[in-house]
Amino acid sequence: MNISSEKNNDTHGTGLFSLDQFRKIGGNVIFEKGVLVFHPENITIGNNVYIGHNTILKGYYKNELVIGAHTWIGQGCFFHSAGGITIGEAVGIGAMVKIISSRHKMDDLSIPVLFHDIELKGVSIGSGSDIGIGAIILPGVDIGEGAVIGAGAVVTGKVPPYAIAAGNPAKIIKYRGSFTISRRR
Repeated sequence: MNISSEKNNDTHGTGLFSLDQFRKIGGNVIFEKGVLVFHPENITIGNNVYIGHNTILKGYYKNELVIGAHTWIGQGCFFHSAGGITIGEAVGIGAMVKIISSRHKMDDLSIPVLFHDIELKGVSIGSGSDIGIGAIILPGVDIGEGAVIGAGAVVTGKVPPYAIAAGNPAKIIKYRGSFTISRRR
C-alpha cells in the first residue's frame, strides 16, 4: 500500500455559530451549552426546537439538514448531513443518537477505505416518531411517521409508519396504533 505523505486534511471550522448564519431558523429554538454547528447556511430549524448539550449538527457544503417544529434532540447527538437529513415535526430524539447520510464506497481493495469516494444517501425521519437513546441511523434510511426506534438500535433500512423497530440490525417487532399529531402554532 503506497500512501502519500502529502497533506490532505483541512479544518472544518470551530463549530461556533450565530443565529443569522442559518438558512432559516424559527422562534424559541434552544441550543444548550456545547452545541457545535457546521455549515449553518445549509440548516433549517423550525419553531420550538430543543437541541441538547454537546450535540453536533454537521451541515455540509451541499445538501441540507432540516429539523421540523416541536422537535426535541437529546444530549450528545451527532447528525452528519452530507447526503441530506430531513426530520419531521414533533420528533423525539434521545441522547447520543447518530444520523449519518454518507459512507465510503469501499470498492477498491488496493487503497485504504479512507481514500475511497463518498456515497451520499439522504435520511428521512417522519413526523411524530421517536428515536431511542444511542440509536444509529445509517445512510438511505426512511423512518415513517409515528415510528419508534428502540434504544441502541442500528437502523439500516426502511421503517414503515407506526412500526416499532429494535436491535442490531433493527427489525420491526410490532406496530403502534395510529394517532393524530396536534400541530401547535
